[in-house]
Amino acid sequence: MVKSLKPDSFDEGPRRDRIVVAYVRKQISVPSGRDRNYNKFLKILVFDENYMGVLIMANTFTQIYLQLVFAVQNRMSLIQDSWKDELYKYITGIVQNQGHKLIAINGIPDHLHLLIGYNPNQKIPDMLQDIKGSSSTWINEKGFLKGKFNWQSGYGAFSYSRSQINDVINYINDQQQHHAKLSFHQEYIQFLKLFDISFDEKYIFQEVK
Repeated sequence: MVKSLKPDSFDEGPRRDRIVVAYVRKQISVPSGRDRNYNKFLKILVFDENYMGVLIMANTFTQIYLQLVFAVQNRMSLIQDSWKDELYKYITGIVQNQGHKLIAINGIPDHLHLLIGYNPNQKIPDMLQDIKGSSSTWINEKGFLKGKFNWQSGYGAFSYSRSQINDVINYINDQQQHHAKLSFHQEYIQFLKLFDISFDEKYIFQEVK
C-alpha cells in the first residue's frame, strides 16, 4: 500500500528537485481532483527495496535529471585530449543502450561530468557500474595508456529540476575554464555542501600519493 501523500509534500526548490518516492507492494493511487499539482504527482519514482529491480507500471511517468560525477583512480590526470572524444562517444552509447538520455558530457583529465535524463528501469548504482566498468575495459583494450586504467570507486549523483538544465549544461561544457581556478576536490566539496549531503573528508576521492 502507499503512504499518504499531500500536495504540499512535493517541493520544487530553487536549487534542485525533491523527488517524491512512494514504496509500493500492490497498487498506487494519486491525489483525486485535477488541481495544479496533479501533473506533478505523475512524476513519481516508484520502487520497492524489497523487490528485485524497479517496478514500472502502466500510466507511470518520470522526468528525472541527474548530474553524475566520477574520477580516475587516485585522481590521476590520465584522460588525454587525443582520445577523450572517443571516450565520450563510447560512454554515450552505454548510457543510451540502457534507456537513459545523455544530455551533456565533459570533464578534465582526472574526472568526468555527465548530465542524463534518467530512466528508473535501471538502478543508479547499476548504471554507474555499467558506465565505469565498460568504459575502463574499453580504454584498456584500446591501449591508450601504458599502464592499466581504472576509475576511482564511488560517484556523485545530483538531481535537478527542468528549469535548471541549461545552467547545468553550461557548467559541464565549461569544465576547462572552471577548473582553471578550482581543483576537483574543491568542486566536489562544493557539490556536497550545496546539496546538504553530510560527508567525511577521508572518504572523498583520493588524491595521487
